[in-house]
Amino acid sequence: MYRLGHLVEEQWVEHSHPAVFRCRMSGSGTPRITAGVPSADPEIVLKLAQCLEEPLFVLYVLHTPRGEAEPGRYQSPDLSFAEVQEFFEQFRPFLSGDGRFDLWLYSPSQRATVVWDRHNLLYGYGPIQRYRASLVAEGFVEGELPPLGQHTHHYRAELDAYAKALISHYHWLRSPLRPEDEQ
Repeated sequence: MYRLGHLVEEQWVEHSHPAVFRCRMSGSGTPRITAGVPSADPEIVLKLAQCLEEPLFVLYVLHTPRGEAEPGRYQSPDLSFAEVQEFFEQFRPFLSGDGRFDLWLYSPSQRATVVWDRHNLLYGYGPIQRYRASLVAEGFVEGELPPLGQHTHHYRAELDAYAKALISHYHWLRSPLRPEDEQ
């Protein structure tokens, strides 16, 4: 199971980004690190989350529901890093195997954010040098991410139970999707 596919010789196969990152200014002039998430591995997301100060908030952006809930932005209560790890462990098959969502981790004390989007890209705002060191320690190299090209998002019926359990996991604070959230 995979959340993102691409076309190879007229056949859809899993797309896996190389272990590459780049540091640049975002469109708003804020420093940002961008990295691919090879094989949609949630551990890479958690490595960057370790750079954030507690408490943390998870923002689950459900842009393509399959009956588990209304589309929207679902914000968790404040969490410790250990609670975020437990969340990732409990929902690992869903997080790495389904493309119906984006996931944000936010540290209000740092005003820092890690975003894992539906294209298996990570965006880090805040402690850029800590993110960079964490990625290098995981074997990432600085460079250019190749363009994604023609691709497909996978929404797996066999993972619907995980999606329902995730929505029931916290007392989420729901708000509507923003235009940039929609596909």
